[in-house]
Amino acid sequence: MEDLIGEPLDRIDGPRKVSGRAPYAYEQNVPNAVYGVMAMSTIAKGRILSTDTREAERVRGVLWIMTHLNAPKLPGEGKNRPDGSSRVIQALQDSEIHYANQPIAVAVAETLHAAQEAAFLIKVRYSPAKPSVSLQSSIPTLYTPEQGHNNNPATTNRGDIQAGLKAAAAQVQNEYYTPFETHNPMEPHATIAVWNAPDSLILYDATQGVFSDRDRVASLLGLKPENVLVISPYLGGGFGSKGPVWSHVVLAAMAAQHVKRPVKLALERPQMFGAVGQRSSTHQAITAAASADGAFTALRNDTISHTSTFDQFVESASLPTRMLYACPNNSTSQKLVRSDIGTPSFMRAPGEATGVNALEIALDELAFALKMDPIALRLKNYAEKDPETKLPWSSKSLRDCYRMGAEKFGWDKRPKEPRSVRDGAMLVGWGMATAAYPTRRSASTAKAILGADGKLEVDAGTQDLGTGTYTIMTQIAAATMGLPMSSVRFRLGDTRYPHTPVSGGSQTAASTGSAVRFAASALREKLAGMAMADRQSPLFGATMADIVFENGRIFIKSIPSRGETLGALLARHRLPSVETTATSEPGLEKKAFSMYAFGAQFAEVQVDADLGEVHISRMLGVFDAGRILNAKTARSQLIGGMVWGASMALFEQNLYDERLGRIVNNNLAEYHVPVNLDIPHIDALWVEEVDLRVNPLGVKGIGEIGITGAAAAVANAIFNATGKRIRNLPITPDKLL
Repeated sequence: MEDLIGEPLDRIDGPRKVSGRAPYAYEQNVPNAVYGVMAMSTIAKGRILSTDTREAERVRGVLWIMTHLNAPKLPGEGKNRPDGSSRVIQALQDSEIHYANQPIAVAVAETLHAAQEAAFLIKVRYSPAKPSVSLQSSIPTLYTPEQGHNNNPATTNRGDIQAGLKAAAAQVQNEYYTPFETHNPMEPHATIAVWNAPDSLILYDATQGVFSDRDRVASLLGLKPENVLVISPYLGGGFGSKGPVWSHVVLAAMAAQHVKRPVKLALERPQMFGAVGQRSSTHQAITAAASADGAFTALRNDTISHTSTFDQFVESASLPTRMLYACPNNSTSQKLVRSDIGTPSFMRAPGEATGVNALEIALDELAFALKMDPIALRLKNYAEKDPETKLPWSSKSLRDCYRMGAEKFGWDKRPKEPRSVRDGAMLVGWGMATAAYPTRRSASTAKAILGADGKLEVDAGTQDLGTGTYTIMTQIAAATMGLPMSSVRFRLGDTRYPHTPVSGGSQTAASTGSAVRFAASALREKLAGMAMADRQSPLFGATMADIVFENGRIFIKSIPSRGETLGALLARHRLPSVETTATSEPGLEKKAFSMYAFGAQFAEVQVDADLGEVHISRMLGVFDAGRILNAKTARSQLIGGMVWGASMALFEQNLYDERLGRIVNNNLAEYHVPVNLDIPHIDALWVEEVDLRVNPLGVKGIGEIGITGAAAAVANAIFNATGKRIRNLPITPDKLL
């Protein structure tokens, strides 16, 4: 049954989702529930002078209007500080306004329409101050954080940059910009808060981390973590935004406690802009220099990104410059500016998506200056070990990615000179870039329970963001236990199940998948031990090396007829079930190896020579991502990342009115993302690889690697087509005309 691993199996949760039977957070059937709707600030900086709720309170069905004047004080407000993964929230504790679209009130009513009307009728008078939301106007607040994302140092230096520049035959020094972007999952953030008792809370929450959600809410509300139950069986996308706990979760709990009824609160689409995270805009000053043969003599990246005035988040875009290529002289820095915005947060491949983009465009410029093929330049500077940590790679098949991608894409036919190939009115260009993302793993626990009917249930508190977690965990358990998929049920999304980490950082398969493997393996050993010690069993006296589990049976490898069903074994022992719990956690591998997934991205574009419109005609990604657990869901994840990279290159940006500090395109009509016609023929392949140094399953995680490098490949193809180098995303027609 081990051949289940890697098979392109359909999603187990697919039928429930397409038929509308999968209950998302807001759709949970909670009796006697009422509705909460937030009112948001219309200024970006200042304070509330007065709040008039009289008209709102007269709306039929309104139960309560919660403002900073009557909101209960949070017992854990003193703990409302960032800790690297959590965010400072706004829970109506004071009159201060830190950013536009900040929650300033919650209307609670018997119906959704009444709550919406009441929220609209709340009248607020402000004392506004002039906001600062651009990098340029915020420069006076520039500072260097103590450390960057994931405890990485904010600055690094090795070798001598100036000496490297002097020794170079060619160099590029340019500035690259990426804009604010908003996650916009199909399912908006939503919570149902239910109080069972004054100190007992249930949250049906759209969250990427049920346990971090539980612990953070318990801390803020002054509850014991065991008295907060978080349930999240289905998620309509998250992409990082649903990792931290945001204000609405705590506001729903506060409102429910006051009205003594369950409160359902979902964000409206415009409320998703600013209040629940965004990708910070970045300014990256990159220097890349090389000798005449293409060997790098200097690489430098000085990044400035935004954080808020009341919290800190670092978009660590400088990280890829430190490790992706061999270079003796390397320098990076990470600085922040405090702006009057909602705190930026994790967004698919935080740091790497923006950092790889700028670096890979800069290297395309350097290759052009050297009259060198872009792949050849990257191979010339191929890092055989991590140049920053000096550790060997746990595995690295990036050369194979370049080779496979070049062959499949037909790279040898690439137009050598910009603006040299036309298809009617369209200029045609090809581009490529490298992809890279860290391989991570956290401690995780799973429980495996075999029933007397031969059915296996596996429990772990993890989340399925829509990535296929239900399916791959079932595959792992079924393969390990020698059972058909139909005999395995995997349960997740509940803090009553064993503890697991947040589903972020591409770590769920590595962390919880390994725990499922361990729990099922422990169950195998327990059952085998029972059979070998049982005089009535056909396997009595056998050794573990002799035993095979297959199709719900346990038997001797050399004599398949000498065996029995697992159900018969339990029945004879009069056991309704047998269970095991196992934990998988990182060891010393982080100190011994540098662990990354890699890839090569390719894109072909057609650009209208007169109008500047860009059409992507094809994309190809080839990835070194360790063991692939399900070929169908893996390809879906990789293609999804590449589509987002195309969106990053051509469409996505939050447009701020700098006078008011407000996002003006806070809806899906004006916040542009690709539609079907924008996405061309697109394919994702991978190198066959099992890296057992990173985790027991040999997986590297694929949720984020697909977006890295994709935008740069498109940008480089546009240069190849037009001869115009655009260094600030998105690349819109006005920038090409």
